[in-house]
Amino acid sequence: RGVCIAASVHQVKSFLNHTAYLSCYFPNSQKTDIKDLRVFWQKGDVEVVHEVYYGQEIHDNLSPKYVNRTKMDMDKWTLQLSNAGIVDEGQYTCIIQHKDKGSPKVIHKSECLLHIIANYSQPEIAQLNTGEPKPNAYLNLSCSSRGGYPEPKNMTWLISHENITYRRMYHMDVSQDAVTKLYNVTTKLNITVPTNTLTNISCLLHLGEQLGSLVSVPLGIEIQGEEMEQVKINFFGPLIAVIVLITLLPGFVILKKNRNISSSNQSVSLAV
Repeated sequence: RGVCIAASVHQVKSFLNHTAYLSCYFPNSQKTDIKDLRVFWQKGDVEVVHEVYYGQEIHDNLSPKYVNRTKMDMDKWTLQLSNAGIVDEGQYTCIIQHKDKGSPKVIHKSECLLHIIANYSQPEIAQLNTGEPKPNAYLNLSCSSRGGYPEPKNMTWLISHENITYRRMYHMDVSQDAVTKLYNVTTKLNITVPTNTLTNISCLLHLGEQLGSLVSVPLGIEIQGEEMEQVKINFFGPLIAVIVLITLLPGFVILKKNRNISSSNQSVSLAV
């Protein structure tokens, strides 16, 4: 018998407090009876996670934190690790030995790297200014997400107005709970918002490769500029004056013409 060693480390993802499934990737092409095999899992080089000794599960050598948390599905050669936590992250090795004449011989070895995932809350935008936004004043916003794992890559602001979207990336503050090991993240935005046009601001949390992103509920802001009324007044005042002048001008011309005719008639009468 030769030793079958997996060519690469298999990446395994599991949600926090769910059951993680670690496969041995043992083909068992020769249909060897489980009673002739010794199967055990270990984490790193020292922690024994699970052991099946020639068909019987043995718990004597297990690391204390794995007691009553593991189960082996021998049909699928898969280890089930219940209530997987962040402390369970790491590399696991499956080793299978065959009972042979003399000492058992290793016939299979494979490795899995377990990653734990905890869902972040939906990013939430909060306004740091007090009162209503004013024209040409700075708008201070924060965007936060809590209770996730692993640490996200970054946070991006999406600012949209007049059918154009701008992306802004600033420093992301990261804190980790000492007990739960979960992360809280926050980023801030300080901008002047254009007046007299609707501006939509969103926050995007990038979780990393194959984990996707989370987006906040968009914040819509429309600030009415004080100068807009001034422009309206300055523009419509002269226009109304011109319209009035144009309206009165024909009457003025007619009135002047009538006066000229009247003067002519008086002159004719005097001559007679």
